[in-house]
Amino acid sequence: MAIGMSELKKGLKIEIDGIPYRIVEYQHVKPGKGAAFVRAKIKSFLDGKVIEKTFHAGDKCEEPNIVEKPMQYLYHDGEYYQFMDTESYEQIALSEDQVGDAKKWLLDGSSVQVLLHNDKAISVSVAQIVELKIIETPPNFKGDTSSAGKKPATLETGAVVQIPFHILEGESIRVNTETGEYVEKVK
Repeated sequence: MAIGMSELKKGLKIEIDGIPYRIVEYQHVKPGKGAAFVRAKIKSFLDGKVIEKTFHAGDKCEEPNIVEKPMQYLYHDGEYYQFMDTESYEQIALSEDQVGDAKKWLLDGSSVQVLLHNDKAISVSVAQIVELKIIETPPNFKGDTSSAGKKPATLETGAVVQIPFHILEGESIRVNTETGEYVEKVK
């Protein structure tokens, strides 16, 4: 199905020259002279690169054959990240580039969404909020109670986030995977 300029919006998945993209920024431009056009920043699902593209009236792009499939993260073998289809128990391997920033939030056994383009795995997405345990953080010192103060904490996946001073090593926290920011302490 062809997608026209007027149907473009942020978050929409499109395919140009056989490559699937997601629109990350979108601006409808109506110059004083000439026809209106859309200026968009699009991010490739294959390599994560963001490019700028201009769409004019009459331009068409295709809807990509993209399917999200729930899978379970198994382990990292040094070169590839191994995932298992929870229905067929079939395993697939994705490279570090394909996994991207999601690798900071992957724990063995965690559930993820693997993106398939024409039945070929191309990328991974994790839940927006994940619960992880703090394995290392500096101790609290008397007087470290300012609400604006933060300290670094290393999580069980190896990711480092800034947390409030009152949170200690061994406690679990919720983290926003899109921003990499601390959300709240798990009670």
